[in-house]
Amino acid sequence: MVTVYWVFTSLMGIATLTALIPGRALGWWVPLWFLVSTATNELAVWGLIMHLLMLAIGVTFFDPSDPFVRSALCVLMLSCLGTLILLKRHFESGRQLERALQVGLPANFEEMIPLDRRRLLSRQITAKDWLHPVSFARPGVHRERNIAYGEAGKRNLLDIFTPVRPGSDRPVLLQIHGGAWLVGKKEEQALPLMHQMASLGWVVVAINYRLSPRATFPDHIIDVKKAIAWVRQNIHKWGGNPDFISVTGGSAGGHLTALTAMSGNYAPWQPGFETADTRVQAAMPLYGVYDFCNRVGIRQGTRIDDYIMKKVMKSTPEDDPEAFDLASPVCWVDGEVPPLFLIHGSHDTLVWVEEARRFVAELSAVSSTSLVYAELYGAQHAFETVHSPRTSHYLNAAAWWLEWAYADWCARQLQDGG
Repeated sequence: MVTVYWVFTSLMGIATLTALIPGRALGWWVPLWFLVSTATNELAVWGLIMHLLMLAIGVTFFDPSDPFVRSALCVLMLSCLGTLILLKRHFESGRQLERALQVGLPANFEEMIPLDRRRLLSRQITAKDWLHPVSFARPGVHRERNIAYGEAGKRNLLDIFTPVRPGSDRPVLLQIHGGAWLVGKKEEQALPLMHQMASLGWVVVAINYRLSPRATFPDHIIDVKKAIAWVRQNIHKWGGNPDFISVTGGSAGGHLTALTAMSGNYAPWQPGFETADTRVQAAMPLYGVYDFCNRVGIRQGTRIDDYIMKKVMKSTPEDDPEAFDLASPVCWVDGEVPPLFLIHGSHDTLVWVEEARRFVAELSAVSSTSLVYAELYGAQHAFETVHSPRTSHYLNAAAWWLEWAYADWCARQLQDGG
């Protein structure tokens, strides 16, 4: 039993270490590092509880003078300290997000939001969700599932989240799942955000889209635009405002979110619905890939580029440079861009934070669009998929920004006589 206890505590220590240190250029170890690091990081509240429990077991049932037990307890105490550091980073993310909003938005952005909407928003976080990290349902939210928006079977289905109370002209948020353009589905990601925004009175749409390797880019973005065209034509039936559609997504969904925001009404990606209005009014990409060509070598030592060429594009930048440019949001920065809120974690193992930094720098240099960028220290890829202190801060910031984006759009519509 002592050996089992020692092995288990050692594994806990290793897991904590992966969450504290950004893992880079790890070759085939990247997926394992990501999974262990993300689980340890985002479930740090439960991790702390587990550490305290294991310390109590070690002191109560084993002899502390035993070298194995003593070493296990030392590792456990160090790992417990590391878990406390992880939780400290969680709570600090609130200040980082707030600072990003203050820097990127007008000084009076809060006052721009109508008072009745502002009263629904908060900067406070509570612990009730953290103890139930995968309990996402909110009271007063209805979900209608598996509505077809295209002809590609289950890959062209969407779900709609609506407030139970009747209403009309509600702002719309469309969620694009991630999964490396290869896996994923609408039921799996951004559930905390979707339930929260629906509980605040938004209409939220979660979509599937065709996936590689069966699909080849631009099939993915074509489906996203087809979904937007469907939403614009039909969402009024669920009480949504078809004139205001915001979009969000993480990872591959973050890439598609940024690309959607910057390529509105691009006819070659709208086959059969060329005249549909596929512009979006706001976009919130999370931890996305923004340059398929990797022009400045940010992703050296990773396998993302080989994967993109073989599975997603089925070509190379040398063979088809135009296709890779078109697939890269960074190549669209000089076009019409709606307000953007980019978020990336400093410890992202799968998509390094330098990817977002460069995209923000290039966009800021040529565009006057409203741009908010938050870099969350210690956050991994997919940091917001379960409830945690960091997720709570993110949900608050996302709600403030989305409400501001809608209020700003409404004000501009009034100015333009719309």
